[in-house]
Amino acid sequence: MNQMNSEGYTTADGRKIGGVLMEMKNITLKFGGVNAITDISFDIREGEIRAIIGPNGAGKSSMLNVISGFYVPQEGEVWFKGYKRGPMKPYEVARLGIARTFQNIALFDGMSVLDNIMTGRLTHMQTGLLAQSIWWGKAEKEETENRAKVEKIIDFLEIQAIRKTPVGRLPYGLKKRVELARALAAEPQLLLLDEPMAGMNVEEKEDMSRFILDVNDEFGTTIALIEHDMGVVMDLSDRVVVMDYGKKIGDGTPDEVRKNQAVIDAYLGVAHD
Repeated sequence: MNQMNSEGYTTADGRKIGGVLMEMKNITLKFGGVNAITDISFDIREGEIRAIIGPNGAGKSSMLNVISGFYVPQEGEVWFKGYKRGPMKPYEVARLGIARTFQNIALFDGMSVLDNIMTGRLTHMQTGLLAQSIWWGKAEKEETENRAKVEKIIDFLEIQAIRKTPVGRLPYGLKKRVELARALAAEPQLLLLDEPMAGMNVEEKEDMSRFILDVNDEFGTTIALIEHDMGVVMDLSDRVVVMDYGKKIGDGTPDEVRKNQAVIDAYLGVAHD
């Protein structure tokens, strides 16, 4: 069992997890008269893999959109790195150190893999469009440095062979890997993954699971993910928060969640007893 304290905790396999990176305090999100999220609180700690699970319509994607700053809750507070976060534009969230992938792949099909991943470096580019267009001086140096970082990510995710291929020609599983690469190019402190295994076959899921673990281990990136594959969730996650009809019904280690009767009734079912 994880031994939790204010400074963090140690996982069952001996990994050291740090203090609170992000905290959701009493979050309520409404669309018209309907509550998508009702009074939910939980935290995400430095270096952990935190899963958000629940049945369809539970409010998971809405919560991820609150975490990413896309939605602003009507009630509650979002704290990141010790500061209360107000309404922000997407580029401001990215500059804070938060990046994400999407349930429906959001890539530029006509652009190459390399160019798609380069778009993840935009928040790290200081020179203007004119300087970049003539590729001279500071702009040339900046471009070279950013490309070097992107090439390391390409090597890390083992997609060297497709680096110049237009994304539109790639199979689904590789597109998901390219989207992960683009998010990593932003060098996020917190990486949000929206159903990273959706639509994948068994081999593709195994590859993606390995890369997620490697990102967490080698880069030290904190990861929060939504995923329907319970085997993946239980294998990857350090802690799991469970939602149902917009409310939190469970929060703890995978083993604790497995044994939670409310979770079994709402989501896991008798097959997982």
